[in-house]
Amino acid sequence: MTLNQLSYFRVVARLENFRAAAEELYISQPSLSRSIDSLEKELGVLLFDRSGRGIVLTKSGRLFLEYVERILEECDIAVYKMKELSTSGGRIDIGYVFPLANHYIPHKVRTFLDMPGNEHITFGFTQNRTSSIISDIKKGLVDVGFCAYVDSVEDLEFVPILKQEMVIITDRDHPLTSMDKVSIRELGNYPVIGYDRMSGLGGYTNRLYRNMGLKPDIVCECPDENAIQALVSEKFGIALVARVDVLNDKDISIHSVSDADLVHYVNMVWLRNHYQMPAVKKFIDFMREDSDIDREHI
Repeated sequence: MTLNQLSYFRVVARLENFRAAAEELYISQPSLSRSIDSLEKELGVLLFDRSGRGIVLTKSGRLFLEYVERILEECDIAVYKMKELSTSGGRIDIGYVFPLANHYIPHKVRTFLDMPGNEHITFGFTQNRTSSIISDIKKGLVDVGFCAYVDSVEDLEFVPILKQEMVIITDRDHPLTSMDKVSIRELGNYPVIGYDRMSGLGGYTNRLYRNMGLKPDIVCECPDENAIQALVSEKFGIALVARVDVLNDKDISIHSVSDADLVHYVNMVWLRNHYQMPAVKKFIDFMREDSDIDREHI
């Protein structure tokens, strides 16, 4: 059974005339008759009653026509969707770390969708830690990720798109509160709230501590700045965090680091040498151009 046979059957069923159907389909009447005969033999039923002067659908033919209409309609939809994907439409699945969920990703995606020509593009959103985002990209579940850089992943392309200053946060009654800038060495003098060590920033801060010879008393590890900030505000400790928009200086004090220039980069990442829909390519180009990072001096 082929799609051509189903299409031929539908036309014959509509016109109830082999000659007229053959003319509409631009094939010979004998070829059309052979195609319908072959379909009936494969199905094991008669689709048309040919006993009179014309032809009419049998009971089996009427039932089969219902299914044929659904099949051909789904095929038409599939073709339309594929054409849409090849031009200006389609769905882009993105994954991003939790700190980007409050403003950065929603704002960037909304700006992209409001641009002319992008009205038929849709997005799927997934929040996760860096390791999970990388895994989803490699499995093909995510088109583009926004996360920390990961070493030794040869099949992935990383492009820095967001620069985050690292700051020290304290509660409002802390002895360091009055200081605009605080030495990173102070992390060794108080309990510290850290990032989950499996997260991108967790790996970054732990490497930083090792490289600087610091051994902070990490009393708790948290997945994101919201959780860290909540514990700091309740005087469980201080923290070294990325300066993201969720930090609320009404509940905490935010201090620049006085003796080190500490920055963390969020990267856009995707599979290298892998087919991408035009919409995905367009979004990647938009994010590159919309970033204000000078990549030559990273």
